[in-house]
Amino acid sequence: MPAFRGQRQSDADRSMVTGHFGFAAAVKSRERETPLWALMLACQWLDVVFVPLFLLGVERISPVPGTNGGYGQVIINADYTHSLIGALGLSVLFGLASANRWGARSGAVLAGVTFSHWIFDLVVHRRDMPILPGNLGQLSRVGFGLWKIPTASIAIELALVLLGAYSYWRAAVAVARANGQGLTAAHAASGLLLGSGLVTLTLDVLGY
Repeated sequence: MPAFRGQRQSDADRSMVTGHFGFAAAVKSRERETPLWALMLACQWLDVVFVPLFLLGVERISPVPGTNGGYGQVIINADYTHSLIGALGLSVLFGLASANRWGARSGAVLAGVTFSHWIFDLVVHRRDMPILPGNLGQLSRVGFGLWKIPTASIAIELALVLLGAYSYWRAAVAVARANGQGLTAAHAASGLLLGSGLVTLTLDVLGY
């Protein structure tokens, strides 16, 4: 399929996946009325929209010259979904749709979590994130390039996973105690969240 340009399909999802999920879990610990699944979807919404555009060849991924395109060794030309203006637009749309279902507060929270994806990507990406969408994005690209130091970017993602799982666990335990419930479900859900994050990060680092 021409849209892949020699890349594996799994490369379309290679980003700061685990860090985004860890942040969403931390937000859940504060925003108990907002569904966890909605927060998890919000934190990856830019990538969700990116995938069909990638398959159509509109947006693309390529390995950094001289590398095999492993963890942090990619250049992501997502000139619509990951442009600053595009990310703001997608965040507003996600927030408005969410507000219609869960209320204005949850809508605002989910819009913020959606846009947090761009902020976190800005830290790790090389200078491949445009300010303006489409061809206009060629005018200015940003990215602090933390992926150039894999140990540092992995450490940040791991910290976000641990913080997110811990924050979620504390909130889940507090809710269970307030409702006079046992703590088994809270421990199990938090453990599953932590385990899933660690496994995802490991697979991402190994290039799967």
